[in-house]
Amino acid sequence: MRTVFSYLLPYKWAAGIAFIFMLLELTVELIQPLLLARIIDDGILQEDLTTVVVWGSIMIGLSLLAFIAGILNSFYAGHAGQSTGFDLRNAMFKNIQRSSLDKLQPFATSSLMTRLTNDITQIQNTIFMGLRIMARAPLLVIGGAIMAFIINARLAFFLIITIPILILFLLWILKKGVHIFSLVQNQVDRVNHVVRENLTGIRLVRVFVRRWHEIERFFAESDALRHRMVQAFRLMELTMPVLLLLMNSSILLVLWFGSFQIENETAQVGDVVAIVNYATRITSALGVFAMIIMVFSRARASALRIEEVLLEPDDELSESVNQPAPPTLKGELTFESVSFSYEGQKTDVLKEISFNVKPGETVAVLGETGSGKTSLFQLIPKLYEADKGEIKIDNTSIKEWNIQMVRKQLGYVPQSIRLFSGTIRENIAWGVPDAPIEDVHLAAKAAQIHETIEKLPDGYDTKVGQQGVNLSGGQKQRISIARALLREPKILLLDDSTSALDTKTEERFLKALEQYSCTTLIITQKLSTARQADKILLLEYGQIEGYGSHEHLMEKSTFYRKIYHSQYGKEG
Repeated sequence: MRTVFSYLLPYKWAAGIAFIFMLLELTVELIQPLLLARIIDDGILQEDLTTVVVWGSIMIGLSLLAFIAGILNSFYAGHAGQSTGFDLRNAMFKNIQRSSLDKLQPFATSSLMTRLTNDITQIQNTIFMGLRIMARAPLLVIGGAIMAFIINARLAFFLIITIPILILFLLWILKKGVHIFSLVQNQVDRVNHVVRENLTGIRLVRVFVRRWHEIERFFAESDALRHRMVQAFRLMELTMPVLLLLMNSSILLVLWFGSFQIENETAQVGDVVAIVNYATRITSALGVFAMIIMVFSRARASALRIEEVLLEPDDELSESVNQPAPPTLKGELTFESVSFSYEGQKTDVLKEISFNVKPGETVAVLGETGSGKTSLFQLIPKLYEADKGEIKIDNTSIKEWNIQMVRKQLGYVPQSIRLFSGTIRENIAWGVPDAPIEDVHLAAKAAQIHETIEKLPDGYDTKVGQQGVNLSGGQKQRISIARALLREPKILLLDDSTSALDTKTEERFLKALEQYSCTTLIITQKLSTARQADKILLLEYGQIEGYGSHEHLMEKSTFYRKIYHSQYGKEG
């Protein structure tokens, strides 16, 4: 929790002011029973109306002062809480953006969303309530006990022995509550995961008629969340009856023995009333402890989940921020005995990969599903880092350069096309936001999407629906290709980016690609596409099965001939 609450330090002045106003409000609350005792003993019992009016007026004035202090306390407490939450949310999002994918892999997308929203909201509420109510409650208990002891030590004794018992009980509840609310937050992750899966895959759910199955799956996770919440609140609700039982018992004892002291004239009526007043205030403060425990338990659970993300090593920044920016790349790419495995997996996805691509060459990457093609691509922009071996660009290891600067000279079209909210023009210019419209048009023409965009009612200003729902798969692929080409990359990575294109459109695109002076690697399942490349890299089970021209592989590789015959037939 220390890491999370360190984000409160920049707003310590606001928290300090809120705390001062809280103390002022608390002081008034502790003085009021004394004034009430004075009104009873010196005013009502002595039938002195002037004393009643004077001390009553003072009580009203102090109440007004406490009211103003409470408003100011809420303002500054809210400022501290919301500002801390704002900084935490930004820090988490920034850390997610900068951390390597290896470090983020253990976190499900739904879990990260819950941590960025629900968990940070818990921290905000805890800070606000801590400065507004939570810090006030223990001080009121301590202050009330001290004031009662000053007025009448014998009667206050019943409060003094009750309070420690209750505090020990509340600490036990707190320990149990932290564990239970950790389970609650984890179950929230599971519910969000099911919701996210169904919203993103709603078409499949309907086509495969799996609506009721998914409804039952959601109900099961939602019911588990309900069960966890009921379990947590049941524990929290146990505190209030115990508090009331013990504190009301102590109040009865104060009244019982106080009546004897009044009869023996060793205590005044006002003293007994004041102590009872303090006891009821302490009871109400201890009642707040139930809420404090619930809020603090949830905050602690949330803080631990937030820290898991905040404390992840910032690999990319720490390794490359001080590295020099590369010069304009020529585009030569070299793999030297590269092996790679994903975190948590024992087997290598890539094993001893070695090959060289000359500047300006086009290399087609072929292989069965799971052969490591996409993993190989993701090592080049250092989305993941190789376990062994060296990856070089222009004969220099990518580890020696600022990776952010290297990426600016790369173009990458992933297998899963991702379009963002905004217009088609904004999506194409996403990597170069200040690109002139002429350059956007040139990139779109090369990607064979310009004419299609022009026919849309709003042209390049057409709004892209959620994840491009108003566009076809081929249109989304070509927009994504145009986005990569607009950067005029020195190395272009196309991960099965022409799968949704018809043969003629693909041929026109590959012809237009020749105008760009870049090294191109293209993952494809089509031999018609691969044969147009300068070389073909053939992967099988994470290893290179062959590397060379079509003719060379036909002569040397049995696996390549098998692929060829499967697509063209034995007479091909």
